[in-house]
Amino acid sequence: MKACIFDLDGTLTNTLESMTYSVNLTLKEMGLSQITKDQCRMFVGNGARVLIEESLKVSGDPKASRIEEGMKIYGRIFDQNCIYHVTLYEGIPEMLKALKDRGIHLAVLSNKPDRQTVKVVKEIFGDNIFDYAQGQKDGIRRKPEPDGVWYLMEQMQVSKEECLYIGDSEVDAATGKNAGLKTIGVLWGFRDRKTLETAGADHLIERPEELLQFV
Repeated sequence: MKACIFDLDGTLTNTLESMTYSVNLTLKEMGLSQITKDQCRMFVGNGARVLIEESLKVSGDPKASRIEEGMKIYGRIFDQNCIYHVTLYEGIPEMLKALKDRGIHLAVLSNKPDRQTVKVVKEIFGDNIFDYAQGQKDGIRRKPEPDGVWYLMEQMQVSKEECLYIGDSEVDAATGKNAGLKTIGVLWGFRDRKTLETAGADHLIERPEELLQFV
C-alpha cells in the first residue's frame, strides 16, 4: 500500500461542535429555531448545502426555501468558526505518524468547502503530515462521486490497488466503492456499525491503530 485518503469530519477530527455551533448561529441570524448536536450528526457528510437544507427543514422553513440566504450566511459564519472546539480523535496522531514512518502518502478529501478543509487541516495537523488536503470545489463532483479520489490518486501517482480510502459514513463507503478502492469504515465517527455495514465498507475498525494492519 502506498497511499491513504481520509475523510475529515468524524474520521480524523470531531467537528460536530464546530458545525452545530455555526449552523445555529446561521439559524439564529435567520430568525429560526436551533438544531441539536444529534440532528447535526445526521445531516453532515453530504456537504454544506445538504447540511443547511436539512437544518432549515427542521427549524421553521420546511421547504428550505431560504437555502441561498442560509448558504451565504453559513459560508461567512463557518469560515470564522471552522476550528471552534475541533478535537482529534484519540489515537489519530500516533496512527498518522506510523503511516508517515512507513513512507505512506496521506491525503484528506472532504465534502466540507475547500477553503475550510484546507484551513482545518493546516490548523490541526500543521504542514508536514498530509501531502494533499481537498474539500468541495467547482469542477470536481462531491463525494460519493469518485472524482476527488481519482484526482488525489493522480497527484500521488498511485493506482487503485495501492490506495486505501478511510471514512466514517455511508457517503464514504459509497465513495470508496465508486472509486474502486478498498474502503475502511471507522466506528468512532458520526455513524454506527449497521449504517457502515449496510453501505458496504470492506472492513470496519474500532480504533485508529487497527488501520495499520491494512498497509
